[in-house]
Amino acid sequence: MQRKSFVPGAALVAAAALAVGITGCSGGSTTGGGSDDAKGGAAASTQVAEPGKYQTLPEACRLPARSTVRGMLPGDGQHLSAQEAEKIYAGQADVTYNTDRRVGCHWKRETTAGTRHLTLDIQRVVSYDATVSDDDRAQEIYTKKELAAGIPADGDTPSAAPSASESASKDGDKEKDGKEKGKGKAADKGAGKDVDANAARQDGKAATDGTSSPSASKSANPSAAGRTPGPSTASRTLDDLGDTAFLDDALATADSGVHRDITVVFRTSNVIVTLTYDQWSTDKTRVPESQELQDKAHALATELADTLSE
Repeated sequence: MQRKSFVPGAALVAAAALAVGITGCSGGSTTGGGSDDAKGGAAASTQVAEPGKYQTLPEACRLPARSTVRGMLPGDGQHLSAQEAEKIYAGQADVTYNTDRRVGCHWKRETTAGTRHLTLDIQRVVSYDATVSDDDRAQEIYTKKELAAGIPADGDTPSAAPSASESASKDGDKEKDGKEKGKGKAADKGAGKDVDANAARQDGKAATDGTSSPSASKSANPSAAGRTPGPSTASRTLDDLGDTAFLDDALATADSGVHRDITVVFRTSNVIVTLTYDQWSTDKTRVPESQELQDKAHALATELADTLSE
């Protein structure tokens, strides 16, 4: 009886062992398949986007040629000692926490004709997203700068930078429009009122067809007449600088005087360069010329792009 009861038990143990072996084999096969899939997935996830060209940055104050800086900060015949010249043309470096990621420098010169400032900011962009390259991330940052500056898109007609006379005219037009609305139907009484209404209509037409309105030609600053930049000096994109670039020209007045700010921004690979060049004039009748400032800013930007590409 003991032998008969033992034999079936042994058979059951053997059958269980066989089942475990089969299960282990099938499990090993499944694990092996999962391993192959994991390896395939790992290979796909390790495909990192291409890094940018630049891994370090140069010293910003030493990047422009000394002769270029000297030409952008004229002295109107003033004589400088060697110590004064070194202080002005050497520039002052911006304080940054990581010079491999961002550097900057600024220069300033005061003269009897006004003050000129030159500012240089260089940013190296690094993408922390493995699927986005450094260049693409830099382009995203550049595009935000371009949109913030309101640069016309390619194919759009660029608008000229506002002159001091236009600013004064716009303020006058706003006040005049408010008065016209308050007069209502009584505006057609009197020749003087008719002239005001006609001027308002001409201003509206000028805003749509781009022509100058009579009120825009009237200025509290007569010497600024005719100095409004044409299409060639208006804010615009630049096709001959880096991978992508734009120039912004802005004129503004303040209690202390009038100033024109020229900003050139360009991207080369994963580096974005922002150059700001402005001139202040305490005499509001002496409006800084657009063409000269733009030419010098563009020339410096081209020099920087060539130096960075070496």
